[in-house]
Amino acid sequence: MIRVQQQDFDVGEEYQRLRNRASAGAIVFFVGLVRDMNLGEQVQGLHLEHYPGMTESQLARIVDQARTRWPIQDASVVHRVGDLDVNEQIVFVGVNSAHREASFEACHFIMDYLKTQATFWKKERTSQGDIWLDARESDLKAKNKW
Repeated sequence: MIRVQQQDFDVGEEYQRLRNRASAGAIVFFVGLVRDMNLGEQVQGLHLEHYPGMTESQLARIVDQARTRWPIQDASVVHRVGDLDVNEQIVFVGVNSAHREASFEACHFIMDYLKTQATFWKKERTSQGDIWLDARESDLKAKNKW
C-alpha cells in the first residue's frame, strides 16, 4: 500500500496491516521524524510538497523493485506532505516476509531509494529563514550501494 497524505499516521495500525499474513515471519519498519537540527541550523519544522500521481507511481515502482530482489509478502509506504513540526512523523516504510533478513534489507532498500528517487520537495523552517533542501551526497551513496 502506498499513501501520500497530510494527516499523521498510526504506527500501530500500519504494523497491524502488515501482520495479517500467517506466513509472515518478520515485519520490519522504519519511521522518519522531523529533527530539530540539520547542517548546524536549528530546525523549527518542515514543509513537504509532492507531485500528486507521479510521486505515488514512483513509490510503487520502488516497492516493485524491492519485490524483485527479496521475497517480501507485503510492503507499506506512507509519506506525509504539508507543514510538519519538530518530532512529527514524516514517513513509514514497513515490509513483511517469511524471514527477517529479507524484511530488513527490503525496508532499507525502499527507504534509500525513496530518499533519492521519489519526487518530494523539502523546505526547512529555521530561525534564519526558510531553506529548500537538495538531495545529499550521503543519500545518493546509500542508494548506490544496492
